[in-house]
Amino acid sequence: MNVSGRTKNGKSAPRELFKNKAYDELRSRFDNLQYPPGTFLSERQLADELGMSKTPVKAALERLEIEGFITVSPQSGILVRDLTLDELTEMYEIRLALEGFALRSMAGRLTKEQLERLEANLTAYAQQVEGNSGSIRDAVALDAEFHQLPSLFLGNKLIVNTLQQFSARIAQVINRVFTHLPSRVSQSLVEHRQIVEAMRAGRGEVARELGERHLRVGHEVLIEALQKSKKTGV
Repeated sequence: MNVSGRTKNGKSAPRELFKNKAYDELRSRFDNLQYPPGTFLSERQLADELGMSKTPVKAALERLEIEGFITVSPQSGILVRDLTLDELTEMYEIRLALEGFALRSMAGRLTKEQLERLEANLTAYAQQVEGNSGSIRDAVALDAEFHQLPSLFLGNKLIVNTLQQFSARIAQVINRVFTHLPSRVSQSLVEHRQIVEAMRAGRGEVARELGERHLRVGHEVLIEALQKSKKTGV
């Protein structure tokens, strides 16, 4: 990455460019769960890691704080936030409404290519689970992809954008669920297959109900994990 602040012709690169690069890189790290909740960060540390000055990093951190990923204070520094129970519940309520609508709407309407894409996701997920050769991070990525596909197929940009706004938080949530209850990984595969079969058969209400039940179980597991961590301090 060229972080000199100048373009190839020697002119100064726009500050906005470096702000966006810093944000994109840090957001990618949050998406990949590189900074788990409870991690303390510093502008200097991040600037060194990115090979940038502190100015674009500070601007990126301001955006991340607005989006709820971190808390910044003069006393404590930069802390990667965990979701509160209220935030977690609100997020699941949004997912229940939007994902359930997409599942019901797309049932019986899947094109051959869309169905093949869902099947490819299930196959890759099965290789992770049944082959016992994957990682939780890989399973999280495949699970997140599965939940995004119906909304993408539906083509409702507002729904897609709404879900993508907290895609990284969803990945963190799924990671916590799978870590707290590893058996949930294989059970999720079973439930994903049931959802796809209902969609393939054009059973919209069944697909929606299966999707909502699937999300509710994940919500319950995560609530249990968060409550346990608060009691134990872990």
